[in-house]
Amino acid sequence: MAKKLFVTGTGTDVGKTYVTGLILKKLRQSGISTAYYKAAMSGNERDADGNLIPGDALMVKKISGIPQPMEEMCSHIYENAVSPHLASRKEGNPVKMEQVQREFKAVCERYSYVTMEGSGGILCPVCFDEEEIWLEDIIKACQMRCVIVADAGLGTINQAGLTVFYMREKKIPVEGIIFNRYQPGNELHEDNRRMCEHLTGVKVLACVRTGDEELDISLDLLKKCYR
Repeated sequence: MAKKLFVTGTGTDVGKTYVTGLILKKLRQSGISTAYYKAAMSGNERDADGNLIPGDALMVKKISGIPQPMEEMCSHIYENAVSPHLASRKEGNPVKMEQVQREFKAVCERYSYVTMEGSGGILCPVCFDEEEIWLEDIIKACQMRCVIVADAGLGTINQAGLTVFYMREKKIPVEGIIFNRYQPGNELHEDNRRMCEHLTGVKVLACVRTGDEELDISLDLLKKCYR
């Protein structure tokens, strides 16, 4: 069975998918059999035939170079760019926990390291009408530890702190934080890194600059995040 890791963010558009792609690229380049999974993916476009294209999965494939088939990478795909619970209310196909567990387990049986990406921030309702499911429920059901992706800029002390404190309250293990859009030498970004570590007691594992094609973290440290 694969070693697993969940990637969440301090909010929407902090760069979870980009960072996840770099994580998988690091593992793949070391010769590790690695795969991606996302329970619910909103805000997707349609191709010429009207089929929904799972955009996050496609981005991860392009960044990482993993050969994993797209059909394995996401269980529920929606067009509307809203929370999965609202998208499924509009489009049907609500998230089902047993389906997520079954399909994620199938991926874990085929690969050595599997990374699951969340939707939005940690407080994301994945399903609500048919069954109440939050991201934390999926994390616990699949028995995963987490890393948090945070924007390096203004506001991240509050956002990262609240995310870590909420996850601790819910007894979700946090392995570390990865800063995205980091600018070395930027006083604000460097102070944010120190303050986030001081406030939460959680280490910033890596800092990703805009346009980076590699994740600046040792392979051993990255592998230790997976359990």
